[in-house]
Amino acid sequence: MKHSLPNKNNVELSWHGQEVEAMSKLCDLQIHINDEETFFLYESLISRYCGKLKKMLNGEKGRFYINDFPRGPYGFELVLKFCYNNGKIFINASNVLILHTCALYLEMTEEIFSNNLLQQTQTFLDEIYNWKWNEIIVSLKSCDCEIFYSYANSYNFLEKVICVLIAKLVKNSDFNFIASSSLPPLSSSKSNFAKRNSFSTKISPKIIVSDWAEIQLRSTIKSNIPNKAWWFEDLATLPPKIIEMFLKGIGAYKSDNKNVIVTRFLLYYMKKITSISCKSNSEYASLGETASYGVINVGDKNFSCRGLFCVLRIVSKFGISNDCRKKMEKLIGGMLEKATLDDLLVCGHDMGLYYDVSFVIRLIKLFVDINGNDVMKMKKVGGLIDKYLIEISPDQKLKISKFLEVAECLPDFARDCFDGVYRAIDMYLESHPMIAFEESSRLCRCLNYNKLTFEVCKDLAKNPKIPPRIAMQALISQQINIPISCEFTNDESKTMISPSQINLCYQDNNDNFLEEKEDMSINLEKMQWRVRELEKLCKEMKVQMSKFTGHNV
Repeated sequence: MKHSLPNKNNVELSWHGQEVEAMSKLCDLQIHINDEETFFLYESLISRYCGKLKKMLNGEKGRFYINDFPRGPYGFELVLKFCYNNGKIFINASNVLILHTCALYLEMTEEIFSNNLLQQTQTFLDEIYNWKWNEIIVSLKSCDCEIFYSYANSYNFLEKVICVLIAKLVKNSDFNFIASSSLPPLSSSKSNFAKRNSFSTKISPKIIVSDWAEIQLRSTIKSNIPNKAWWFEDLATLPPKIIEMFLKGIGAYKSDNKNVIVTRFLLYYMKKITSISCKSNSEYASLGETASYGVINVGDKNFSCRGLFCVLRIVSKFGISNDCRKKMEKLIGGMLEKATLDDLLVCGHDMGLYYDVSFVIRLIKLFVDINGNDVMKMKKVGGLIDKYLIEISPDQKLKISKFLEVAECLPDFARDCFDGVYRAIDMYLESHPMIAFEESSRLCRCLNYNKLTFEVCKDLAKNPKIPPRIAMQALISQQINIPISCEFTNDESKTMISPSQINLCYQDNNDNFLEEKEDMSINLEKMQWRVRELEKLCKEMKVQMSKFTGHNV
């Protein structure tokens, strides 16, 4: 704990140990501020300016505690400088809000002392419409303390500064979006301020922006920054509570936010916060929801699919509501065919998995609900999900049920070929060597054997990790795909296709027989070659089955 002893020459001294005890004898009053710092004071001097302390002390001396002082020890030190300097202190944009709040708290009014601190700060604040842009930003930055913000907001003068901030933005032609029907006229805001006792009512209704040339210059300097307005960087230095007041002032708070520029600012603001600290912060949750609703309200008109994934990653760090998340996911799910594999690889802790698989499952289901009749989009997502399955299959904590849920979210017609699904299954079995044959059979239920290419089917039949019963089913499906009936023998050279079947096929087209005979001969050769390949696979299957006689087939 720091111990301070202001003296009559306005020099602050800090003491420790025995020096504190010795020097405290020079003063007749000790005040502990917010359990952070102790001040040794002259009771007569402090009571001269502070009405609240005068009533609290009532001529007594000793030790007193104040646990809710605005801006803590720093604010109290500013007040002491005023008191120990015969009621004078340099007031500027960076300290006026703090001094004004402290003066209100300590009742430093004209009834106690002429031209007291409250009157001086009010006089300074009456000129707020003549402040420069930087002065407004500096004054609002001083509200970063939660206790101070609560007092400043309850005294109703923060909104006056916010009002001036908005007025300066409105004056710029780039910010006509603020002057909407949802925004109350600034004149009404000023009249409300005039009714309050916190400020003098002698405020000119005319807004004077003396530094507009400066603003235009700043806009020109920062015009080379893509997709970002010049004021982004300045407002990004303000506390979240101040940003909330700004959003409410322009009618763009939470679900009312329908403005793209405001939304982009909030995303810039939160991205800057996360770059400083990766920890979630609940005080930014309302800003995250406001940004989310801004994206939801404009739909996919101003944000790409990848941009939506990026937005969701940013706002999720600040704890948005379930309703807001569902709407964001529905927006992304509706355009999932535009996503890439990198977009889907969202890190998460879903059941201990490296990737958030449940999130992707929700997106797929939303996509099917919205685009279930669009075959082209469905097939595009089918290829994307096959790649996703291959990517997540090595995860040791990925259960078969979760794998199947991803694979089976899409209907069968979303895939012309199931080769990608088989490769994902093969990789899963390779990464999970202890899996039982029964579980392997369960894993293969998501395969459509009729949509496997012949080469993949051969690989499946030879795969020792695939149960023989599954391999046989796959081979049978390939045999069914052959349009001409075949007779299998043990001798490959004796494989035959009946000529009578050929004659039967052409008995009603005798005039065209000679012309098509050559084409039929070529087709027969192809079919006979495929039959011979299947016979080879059947022989290999017998060998495979003999190896697994110990398993239930």
